[in-house]
Amino acid sequence: MAAHSGVESVSAPPFPEGAAALPARIAAAVRAAGGWLPFDRFMAMALYEPGLGYYARGTPVFGTMPESGSDFVTAPELSPLFGATLARAVEEALDAAGADTVVEFGAGSGALAAQLLGALGDRVRHYRIVELSGPLRQRQRERLAAWGSRVEWLEAWPEAMHAVVVGNEVLDAMPVTLLHFDGARWFERGVALRGEALAWADRPTDLRPPHAGPFVPGTTTEVHPQAEAFVRGLAERLACGAAFLIDYGFPEHEYYHPQRTGGTLMCHRAHQADSDPLADVGEKDITAHVNFSAVALAAQDAGLDVLGYTSQARFLYNAGIAGLLHGASLPARAMAARLVNEHEMGELFKVLMLGRGVAFGAAGPLGFVAGDRSHTL
Repeated sequence: MAAHSGVESVSAPPFPEGAAALPARIAAAVRAAGGWLPFDRFMAMALYEPGLGYYARGTPVFGTMPESGSDFVTAPELSPLFGATLARAVEEALDAAGADTVVEFGAGSGALAAQLLGALGDRVRHYRIVELSGPLRQRQRERLAAWGSRVEWLEAWPEAMHAVVVGNEVLDAMPVTLLHFDGARWFERGVALRGEALAWADRPTDLRPPHAGPFVPGTTTEVHPQAEAFVRGLAERLACGAAFLIDYGFPEHEYYHPQRTGGTLMCHRAHQADSDPLADVGEKDITAHVNFSAVALAAQDAGLDVLGYTSQARFLYNAGIAGLLHGASLPARAMAARLVNEHEMGELFKVLMLGRGVAFGAAGPLGFVAGDRSHTL
């Protein structure tokens, strides 16, 4: 879920006792599927298999330094100014919708929820969290105990939402479908067994990237049916309100650029990156960048309005982070700078705002008053 500028070799610590259980379970799933498992199914097991998957094993994954045992850092962990700034845009959206509820998907350590609740105060009567990971839910309960019954956890989507939805680094953690092009045909890349070891295996497919290319022979890339299904589900349930989806990614023409022959699939462990998801399964994050064009189109086709799309840096500046920096200490400013610096999170991360039944002034929503890139989607 964290962004890195390059791939570094990882000197991984030894597996903890019992770590072979997840690869063994995946191998059993491969055999049960006839010897080949689609990558999205493998990724789902590697990340979310109950009790064994990366996000289900109960160990800390979020933090600013590897010494904490963490594997990557997210914006709320870097600086509380992230949530304080986002809160201004959320409050504007709550007012536009006449709502008093925030729904957060994938709340991680609970840091963003704490920042939003602290900044919004009584403006939010209900803060609802949809979280797949049992261990993360427990961490969130401990961190957010001060807000009492105002915070509640849901096992599934609410049937209807009159609310503002927040998803920070949620889409990138959704399993993706891998495609490989040999110069003449497309193949779906999945996982098979060589002896007892997991290995790549390709099968011919009718699936195609949602872009005409050209594609260089040897290209491997991703498509995102689960992320698109997520926003369709959001459209089905968002009766009135807005959604802020914040993640690293690109519009379609950049995502499928001919020079991006290796796709965007990446793993993170101990604040280092590698590109082999079949190694150390369950011990590291697996992620892919977001095709924001596909997400926006799926949302629009399902009836939502695309209210804005821009870089994280531009969004935060529009929402007033510069003013908050004036009152911060020098160390706090240094950490917050990583949110907006182009070579860190500022440019790679984007903010997509979707909505239904909400209206803003002539300048549009606060976070997109300057530098809106919706025309690039």
